[in-house]
Amino acid sequence: MDVNAAVAAAAAIAGVLTGVIAMLAFRWSEREQKRPTRTSLHTDPVLPPGVDTVLSVLRSSAVVLDEADAVVKASSAAYALGLVRGGKLSVEPMLQMARDTRRDGEIRQVELDLPRRGTGRGEALAVSARVAPLGSRLVLLLVEDLTEARRIEAVRRDFVANVSHELKTPVGALSLLSEAVMDASEDPEAVERFAGRMQIEATRLTSLVQEIIDLSRVQNDDPLEDAEPVRVDELVAEAIDRCRHQAGSKQITMAAAGAAELKVWGNRGQLAAALGNLVENAVNYSPARTRVGISARRVAVPSGDLIEVAVTDQGIGISDKDKERIFERFYRVDPARSRQTGGTGLGLAIVKHVAASHGGEVTVWSSEGQGSTFTLRLPEAGAARDRALQHPDLDDEDGPTPESASYDPLPAPEVLP
Repeated sequence: MDVNAAVAAAAAIAGVLTGVIAMLAFRWSEREQKRPTRTSLHTDPVLPPGVDTVLSVLRSSAVVLDEADAVVKASSAAYALGLVRGGKLSVEPMLQMARDTRRDGEIRQVELDLPRRGTGRGEALAVSARVAPLGSRLVLLLVEDLTEARRIEAVRRDFVANVSHELKTPVGALSLLSEAVMDASEDPEAVERFAGRMQIEATRLTSLVQEIIDLSRVQNDDPLEDAEPVRVDELVAEAIDRCRHQAGSKQITMAAAGAAELKVWGNRGQLAAALGNLVENAVNYSPARTRVGISARRVAVPSGDLIEVAVTDQGIGISDKDKERIFERFYRVDPARSRQTGGTGLGLAIVKHVAASHGGEVTVWSSEGQGSTFTLRLPEAGAARDRALQHPDLDDEDGPTPESASYDPLPAPEVLP
């Protein structure tokens, strides 16, 4: 009995010890589960109260890092810019800034050029990064995308430089010619010759200033605020009248067709300037005794009918490399010829802005030695078209028809592809 009692007592003691050990192990496991780990920092609400709400309304890309450099919170914009990958901040200079700020608590800011991932073209992404401490353990990184702002600033800087250069040429010529007139005051023939040159340079200067004003206006104004149905045949007639003198001096025939009963919706003044620039370019860059044609037609598209106005010439044509840049401000295919014709290099830029602001576009087909076709596509004035179909007698009051205009309509010139 004594042996059996001893065995039973030992078994009881062993059972108690096992239970105690199991209970201690369970408590230890609970504490381990509650202890924050690197993985749990990604999901646990460790941000100070209200910070999450503030970050959600910021326009900047926001990233919050913990003491182990793991990402606690990141905005969708941060992922879109490629700042965060695999739960880590992927930009080493920004990561080093965060570590330095965590160490000394100082706010840091820097501008960086980052490679744009996925484009394959080596484009740079310009950003401004600002790092600040957030509480005792976290660091906040705010990143602003400066790429578009830098591009606009570069365009503005180039525009100012180009304007300065273009203005300097006629102004300098006028200064020299005025000195020449003073020196030749006793020579009537020389004075007359120099005065004629001064008139040419003054006209060029006036045209340049006016086109700069026109370009600024079409960029800043909303043409659809004062939009109205505009007859295409009236725009064509106005463009032909604008270039009649230049065309006559070069014996260039201007022909138009297809514009009857077509209307577009927009600002009449801007549309007239755009089409006038296309016709003027066609005349200026065409050899003598050639033909410039203006044709118009309605094109059905899913979003609504468009009006296409094509200006075709038999001029020198445009090379493939120049076609990519001809709508840039101050770009000239042939600078020497532009000086002879008085071109400013702003005409096609104005056409592009007018087309875009009216919900349309301008395209070009050209081949060197075969001529060019510029096509202006604009939304049709649908309401005006319906009204004209219901009340055809109202068309006679709107303005001259093609038959009564000051040019003879011919069959539509061929519009090259």
